[in-house]
Amino acid sequence: MPTKAICHHFHRDIILPTLETMKMGGDNIAELLLGTALVESRLTWRKQMANGPARGLYQMEMATHDDIWNNYLAFRKPLADKVLQFKTAHDADPEHELINNDQYGTAMARVHYARVREGIPESGDIEAMANYWKKYYNTMLGKGFPDKYIEVWNQTVGELTCNVE
Repeated sequence: MPTKAICHHFHRDIILPTLETMKMGGDNIAELLLGTALVESRLTWRKQMANGPARGLYQMEMATHDDIWNNYLAFRKPLADKVLQFKTAHDADPEHELINNDQYGTAMARVHYARVREGIPESGDIEAMANYWKKYYNTMLGKGFPDKYIEVWNQTVGELTCNVE
């Protein structure tokens, strides 16, 4: 389990600046992204265990990454440009970027959630965040469960201690 310091660092130095640069922030999306990274990778695993297809701290599969680019960002050039600014090079390998570039991974996870029509739950409603993550990120076919999201959140973040500057 990551320490609260690691959690705070990731929230403060990766998530918040990425969202600010994209102009797609808010306490609730920052909280959802932090919870997503925590439950998906514990802010530790950059490649899915057992040689699975998920990559980066958000454990995004390349098929999802490519779908976002081909069926969403391809039709939203201003948003695509916002995401591209986080790549280390224009022609950088997308898989390498997801694994090693946390701002790019955060931007892609943010866009993934931007495709959802249902609004993001309010900050502090961890149960609603857990259910939202399960429904729209992990999906009903995924192996994650909302109770695990809540457990990891409570063990790592607790009462929003990560949001304290």
